[in-house]
Amino acid sequence: MFSPINSLLGFFSHDIGIDLGTANTLVLVKGKGVVINEPSVVAYDKKNKRVQAVGAEAKRMVGRTPASIVAVRPLRDGVISDFETTERMLAYFIAKVHEKTTFMVPKPRVVIGIPSGVTEVEKRAVHDAALNAGAREAYIIEEPMAAAIGAGQPVMEPTGSMIVDIGGGTTEVAVISLGGIVASRSIRIAGDEMDQEIIAYARQKHNLLIGERTAEQIKIQAGSAYPLEEEIEVTLKGRDVVTGLPKQIVLSSVEIREAISNSVNAIVEAVKATIEITPPELVADLMEYGIALAGGGALLRGLDQRLSHETKFRVYVAPDPLSCVVRGTGAVLDDLDRLRKVLVQLQYTKPPRFG
Repeated sequence: MFSPINSLLGFFSHDIGIDLGTANTLVLVKGKGVVINEPSVVAYDKKNKRVQAVGAEAKRMVGRTPASIVAVRPLRDGVISDFETTERMLAYFIAKVHEKTTFMVPKPRVVIGIPSGVTEVEKRAVHDAALNAGAREAYIIEEPMAAAIGAGQPVMEPTGSMIVDIGGGTTEVAVISLGGIVASRSIRIAGDEMDQEIIAYARQKHNLLIGERTAEQIKIQAGSAYPLEEEIEVTLKGRDVVTGLPKQIVLSSVEIREAISNSVNAIVEAVKATIEITPPELVADLMEYGIALAGGGALLRGLDQRLSHETKFRVYVAPDPLSCVVRGTGAVLDDLDRLRKVLVQLQYTKPPRFG
């Protein structure tokens, strides 16, 4: 039924696309592009549960807060581990969009990207969190589908497209054709796992204790999945496990490649396993069009070369891989009627009515 209030809200409010990532949350406003790109971190006071900071400000607090303040990541391995905190984070980002956009009335329409391997309960949790955070309508799209759309792949055509979306908590591998996912794998190994492997390597090989932020910086500076033409050296600073005193060492990219090899191998195996269950006709398409890499993990040096060597396909990094998912949600908002097929249909279980 026509509602003048909803019509007015639809006229004034801007539709929003959200890439709700384990490491970072990106928010796109229809017609304006990406307006927010901040870490998925919330800092709150343990005593009164009051939120102290969200996003970049909260990320700076990690490992540096007093005992009463805790900085947490409400999403772990691509899944909401803390529903209430995720809801608060979404509400903060939606409110921040309002501040950045003039003449904007609350209650926007929202499309949110989530990992393909999540359960029905987890999908419902994301949907409800968006509505409780202030959305008028909330739609869910699987991240590999959104990433493929954002990477410019012809997902609605009768040809095969393959996307490998490597985020913070999950790696999504999918073969897409005619607006549907034909074959896919979702593994909870990605950027965060690589950071943990660097932390473990520094401790076991060099008796050096480092934090997650340091490990991430080292991965960005010198991480690689394939031998480099010129290997890199970086200085790693931390605390000596034996003496408890400050210590610094020099690591080469060869050592870092060794440290993260288990995660890289798992990603390679996930890609190969997906190709094995892909119909032959679509494999022929993949041989022609190649495999696209998206997400922050796509920026790991030599990963495209490693995958190309292992699969014998052309592998390329999508333009601006970090924003592929959120740009995909934006494309869905731009053409919701045509692309409605790619959205996740939630299974409603309403209680029976009597009388």
